[in-house]
Amino acid sequence: MNSAQIEIQLIASLVAIACAIPGTFLVLRKMAMISDAISHSILPGIVIGFFITHDLNSPVLILLAALTGIITVILVEYIQKTGLVKEDTAIGLVFPALFSIGVIMIAKNANDVHLDVDAVLLGELAFAPFDRCIVSGVDLGPKSLWIIGAILLITITLLIAFFKELKVSTFDKGLAASLGFSPAIMHYGLMSVSSVTTVGAFDAVGAILVVALMIAPAATAYLITTDLKKMLWLSIGFGVLSAISGYWFAHWLDASIAGSITTMLGFIFLLVYLFAPSKGIIAVLYREKQQRTEVSLLTFLLHLKNHTEERERHVNHLQEHINWQKVRAKTVLELALKNNMILVEDNIVSLTEKGDEFTSLAIDYIISNKDTKIEDMKDDFFLFRG
Repeated sequence: MNSAQIEIQLIASLVAIACAIPGTFLVLRKMAMISDAISHSILPGIVIGFFITHDLNSPVLILLAALTGIITVILVEYIQKTGLVKEDTAIGLVFPALFSIGVIMIAKNANDVHLDVDAVLLGELAFAPFDRCIVSGVDLGPKSLWIIGAILLITITLLIAFFKELKVSTFDKGLAASLGFSPAIMHYGLMSVSSVTTVGAFDAVGAILVVALMIAPAATAYLITTDLKKMLWLSIGFGVLSAISGYWFAHWLDASIAGSITTMLGFIFLLVYLFAPSKGIIAVLYREKQQRTEVSLLTFLLHLKNHTEERERHVNHLQEHINWQKVRAKTVLELALKNNMILVEDNIVSLTEKGDEFTSLAIDYIISNKDTKIEDMKDDFFLFRG
């Protein structure tokens, strides 16, 4: 592994970390698509900055682009507050308009310089190591590494300094205001960090990958935990894992690095979406199956509670009269036996003391319309779940 490969992976990892931090709060605030709007609408700020400085590497471009990002957010919120359109519609109105203005400004005034839409939106990580930062003849490494490193340092400093305020304003704006700090300032501060991060990163990785790194890791982490600190760490971990694995995937396929990293982000999200312990599709399907079995068990126990005649309590009755399939009846019987809810003697089923107590409590909860309490009761009575 040569130095260029190390630098590419390092830049990609730093971009992933820098994007994951604001991205986590954007996902929690249900503002994921605002990152896409910012990544496109900052184009006029970049163009104006270039017209002022005539230098594509000037920090003025980053400042003006960040300002344009904040203007985007203000316009979106202003249109939304009119009540005439929803947030997604407001985003769809604002960012195409600003992006189009930037495209027109490039077409009319910058045809003779290397400032085009492709250069802005489709940064290429493979070229990042060739744009070096040289001071007094000393090679300090890729410029992108220093830019994104500085942005990441500022982001981490702000996160540590205002973590409590960000947390409270994200989950409860009213509480934040009552505690004495403005949710609006926190909001626009977050948007400013998102804008600066987007501008600083897309020169190296492209705006499309910036959006993916800002949203996908946070969305993946949200499927696993609702704890903010854990979510931040998981977002960072998923982002760095995708950046490094995506690079080697691109190396193996001889394909676009940005495209490969985005593909890995999608693949990791899919895995978590399927296999997450609590919110994953497989876990949800398993819980639904478990709940159906437990409802069947409760139905069976209620039947036993209400019938004393042996004919109604015979094992075959489950199939003959309740119309359960043989497999389902066997599953319910085994679950009841495992939990010591029933006794079976000569194929006649009887409630145990534990089963009778459970059924009586269940009836009370059902009569009092407190069906949700039954789930808590199952935790107390069931040693084995369906």
